[in-house]
Amino acid sequence: MVTDPQVRRLLSLTHTQPTLALAATKAGMDEKTARKYRRLGKLPSQCRIEHDWRTRKDPFAAVWDEIATRLAANPGLQAKALFADLQRRFPGQFQDGQLRTLQRRIEHWRATDGPSKEVFFAQEHRPGVVGASDFTHLWRLGVTIAGQPFEHMLYHFVLTYSNWETGTLCVSETFESLSEGLQNALWELGGVPLQHRTDRLTAAVRPLDSPEEFSRRYQGLLSHYGLEGIKGPAGQGNENGDVEQRHHRFKEALEQALLLRGSRDFESRARYQAFLRALFAQLNAGRTTRFQEEVRCLRPLPWRRLETPQRLPVRVSVFRTIRVRNSPYSVPGRLIGEQVEVRLGAKPWKSGMDSRRWRRCPGCGEKAVTTSSTAISLTGW
Repeated sequence: MVTDPQVRRLLSLTHTQPTLALAATKAGMDEKTARKYRRLGKLPSQCRIEHDWRTRKDPFAAVWDEIATRLAANPGLQAKALFADLQRRFPGQFQDGQLRTLQRRIEHWRATDGPSKEVFFAQEHRPGVVGASDFTHLWRLGVTIAGQPFEHMLYHFVLTYSNWETGTLCVSETFESLSEGLQNALWELGGVPLQHRTDRLTAAVRPLDSPEEFSRRYQGLLSHYGLEGIKGPAGQGNENGDVEQRHHRFKEALEQALLLRGSRDFESRARYQAFLRALFAQLNAGRTTRFQEEVRCLRPLPWRRLETPQRLPVRVSVFRTIRVRNSPYSVPGRLIGEQVEVRLGAKPWKSGMDSRRWRRCPGCGEKAVTTSSTAISLTGW
């Protein structure tokens, strides 16, 4: 087969050689072929006819209408699954080597007749503008505290420009966990970005049919720090993609760090938290340049943190109980008839102890009961 370089050489030699035959010989082709390309004045690649016909019979012609119907009804079907189904229903008719043919047919169908694909637009990140956060489960990593399974979550905060990140351990997606985690991140950061982005967390975002965009407590938290709240559209978690991607990367890094450590058991929760802080510091070490750009754009912190526990005034019944969020709690009998203040905080960490236990109230020294769903302390009202 004559190539483009041969024809170029031939056309060049026709100006220096006395005969066409000699030029063709030096170009490595027959004289008749040389005469043809001199007459056409085109390269071989420019003379080829576009291949738009089949060279062999389509093995899927008899079943293609059925395949197209199934793809239209379920666009997520893969070629391998359809091919395996065909081999099962038509024994001996389809060979393994024909899988690639089916894959090309389905690829062409999806490009010409398939459903439209989601369009992604590149986001422009600016320093000091957006901090994104979300909760993520870490229980799959198999971490234990003193030999006991440790079911926990992480409140994960990320600056979208520099990817600087930090996190706070928690056990549920409550407002108390959100408030503690966000404030920890801002005070560790040493400043406040312009906006805080979340997905539709029930602890912060009101239902779609509610006239208010955010819950009252979350709006108060945003106002305290001068943050503009941004929530993602319903059912589209990818809108908060920066923190979602960092979830994945952080879990990979944590898994590798645990493998290098050689053990997933920690003496205490404090030791595990120190291990996570060291990992965050390691991950953030490579983001110094862009992080410094963000720091210069952050706004100052308020003069104090916002108190996380919710204060509720309640009266003790003659049964020496109080009701908080439709749940009864026992208190000392001498408080019957008194009005007390309940400080409602995040649920405590699970332990080997019974889920219902007494502890001393930090305010007045009275005993208060805690359960696995909430933490309550009592003070005089």
